[in-house]
Amino acid sequence: MEGILHKWTNYISGWQPRWFVLEGGTLSYYDSQEDAWKGCKGSIKVSVCEIQVHSTDSTRVDLTIPGEQYFYLRAINAAERQKWLVALGTAKACLTDNRTKREKELQENTEALKTKMSELRLYCDLLLQQVNKIKESDELGNLAETGLDTGDMVKSTCTTFLKTLEECMQIATRTFNTDIFSDINLDDDNGIPTQEFLDSCYAIVPVLDKLGSTVFAPVKMDFVGNIKKIHQKLLSDSDNFPTLQSIVLHEVEREVAHVRNSATEALLWLRRGLKFLMEFLSEVNEGQTDVPRALNNSYGKTLRRYHGWVVRGVFALALRAAPSYAGFTAALVTKEGDELKSSFSSGIHRDLDVYLPAMGKQLAILDALYEEYNLESDEVV
Repeated sequence: MEGILHKWTNYISGWQPRWFVLEGGTLSYYDSQEDAWKGCKGSIKVSVCEIQVHSTDSTRVDLTIPGEQYFYLRAINAAERQKWLVALGTAKACLTDNRTKREKELQENTEALKTKMSELRLYCDLLLQQVNKIKESDELGNLAETGLDTGDMVKSTCTTFLKTLEECMQIATRTFNTDIFSDINLDDDNGIPTQEFLDSCYAIVPVLDKLGSTVFAPVKMDFVGNIKKIHQKLLSDSDNFPTLQSIVLHEVEREVAHVRNSATEALLWLRRGLKFLMEFLSEVNEGQTDVPRALNNSYGKTLRRYHGWVVRGVFALALRAAPSYAGFTAALVTKEGDELKSSFSSGIHRDLDVYLPAMGKQLAILDALYEEYNLESDEVV
């Protein structure tokens, strides 16, 4: 939705008309519709703000992030305000839940898989007991008396065991069917499919949780936020945005690629976040067992140059709370102790040897695109 709203500026200028655009969960404003090409004057994320109607002014709506941002707005009339309230409320309802659909599915399926694994262990123990009972009966010469009943029980347990095992495989297939970046098929012009790329990005998000769900929450929020912005752009016209390149070129043609909160800007920061994760996982794959050092090295090579002293301080604090290598690997398994098995280590290296080159290739394609159209930015946040 877009249109004119009057925004409170200050006590000298009072209420001033501005052109507002609600898109991708962000409300942005410009001096006027004609001056929109110059870039927005400010914006606010609807998902994290409070929407309040004024108690006496039927045209006014206030958007606030307590202690951070305040947008005091007036519509032309009460009916127009109602339209904006519906649009803002709908956007907020769609975006308020900080977890993505993919994250919810991953968490739900992981919990379901743990439950089914517990059932399998139970049925396995039961099978062993029943088989041992048959062996004992055979040794005592009582097999003829107990064999029929015990055989039926073993058959029933085996049937249930196999059914549960099949359910486990189905859940695992739903949950882990994304071969991160390696299953993305580029088109003839090296176009990167938008949805497949975003699915791989969602799939790599849990790595941040394993590094510390609390201390790395800001990093994860920024990472997921950029994925959402690109996804919103895809949903706005999925037929015309099949690849990441098509989104960027569309915004370049409309001269909005450099506008704050554009999909092009979101992809810029998503690329940087992916490079940080790729560097970290590469160090782990090469044998680095000091997780804080690997994170610090990766940060220095990728994100540090774009961060001011405040953000650098936040990251330094997160590094101090980073887990040990043993803690990190233990967080990657569903059964305690599996991380100590040689098969776990070989499996990690096998997967990373596939994922990392694929990720690197796609990031290199995007790097070339951004360099060709001069879309890189040295802005420090």
